[in-house]
Amino acid sequence: MDITKRFDRLLGIYFYLQSKPVLKAQELADKFDVSLRTVYRDIRSLLHAGVPIVGEAGIGYSLMSTYKIPPIRFSEQEALSFGVAEKLMRHYLDKEMGEHFSSALRKMKGMLRFAEKEHVADLESKVLINKQKNFINEKVPAALATLFESMVKKRQVKLTYKALESDLQERHIEVIGVFQEDQFWYFMAYCHLRKAVRQFRLDRIVDIHLTEQRYTQQLEPLHVYLEQRRKNQEKQIVRIRTSREMARYMYWDRQYFGFVSEEMKDDGVEMLFHTANIHHFARWILMFADDVKVLEPSFLKEMMRDVLQRAIANL
Repeated sequence: MDITKRFDRLLGIYFYLQSKPVLKAQELADKFDVSLRTVYRDIRSLLHAGVPIVGEAGIGYSLMSTYKIPPIRFSEQEALSFGVAEKLMRHYLDKEMGEHFSSALRKMKGMLRFAEKEHVADLESKVLINKQKNFINEKVPAALATLFESMVKKRQVKLTYKALESDLQERHIEVIGVFQEDQFWYFMAYCHLRKAVRQFRLDRIVDIHLTEQRYTQQLEPLHVYLEQRRKNQEKQIVRIRTSREMARYMYWDRQYFGFVSEEMKDDGVEMLFHTANIHHFARWILMFADDVKVLEPSFLKEMMRDVLQRAIANL
């Protein structure tokens, strides 16, 4: 047995236990890629070492709330990760959440050795993130923070929301979860106006407030609703052929349009897509129209021709 590896795993289990109120053995087994039997043995080893773990197999484990050990030094790689973490978070978070994250990160940086602080500062000066998309409405700087607080405190949110092609609407919602998809922040919530679970986009929030009203619904975890949405979406099969040179330019965006696979051919690259919005796909593929052949469906060709004819008419 690799003693060093087991020691690292025991220490990792301790910190993982410290980070959550209750952990099941299976979650620990998945996290550290070991068997349940190994997890049970490691838990016994921590108990014998004096770590006060409460719980049992099949129910879950947790640390006594009053138990702490002195902070462990960060590794060099962990310390360097601070150099880009704050800039990434400021790119993706709204103003208030970004400030909270920066404050927490400053406290962690305070635990670094002097040389590590110098390395982090040097790395920060060499990282530039060019923000090309507004993930949030900058006039609503506390949107994410309010949604997170709502989920933690189980209190309803009142928001003013701008849906597509509609006037502003006032909604009272119970937030289920937040996720990022297709380069935007979204959140799933029970909407009291619609009496159903709905999906919202963060950048369309015009105003938001946390209310004193408690949640009234028994809601499933976020992944349940996302899976239901995935099953309900009808996917259109699309096959195209393009040159290898053009395929390079399509590489970075194709996953947003349902890319499934590609196959190299003598005359180029054949790609398969399962797209949920054929109209969006048509407009995207027109960017490469001079070097792309649509193999199927045939109506996609007609759709592209129609867009091109209207574009020419406007010239």
